[in-house]
Amino acid sequence: MEINSNLVDINTIKANPTDKYKNIDSSKLEDENLRKVTDDFEAFFMQQLLDISLKSTPIAGEGSGSDIIKGLYTEAVARQSTGTVGLSDMLYNFLSERK
Repeated sequence: MEINSNLVDINTIKANPTDKYKNIDSSKLEDENLRKVTDDFEAFFMQQLLDISLKSTPIAGEGSGSDIIKGLYTEAVARQSTGTVGLSDMLYNFLSERK
């Protein structure tokens, strides 16, 4: 198996492998990842609340199919409402101060 040497210049990597990455602002990447995690937590929390509140309602009929429809509905509503409740912002502010 032959490796195409046009893709990577091994001499450049051996000479100074970190030059390429010196100007990357890693704090911005960490902030974006933290924001995504807090948004995902808020969506999960909202879905749990919606699942509990709709558990005994006949909103989608009755039977096993209705449970699937309710699950899909609560997941969609929770994902669409991410960032509107304020839990995500509170978590983000709390965790970003602790870095």
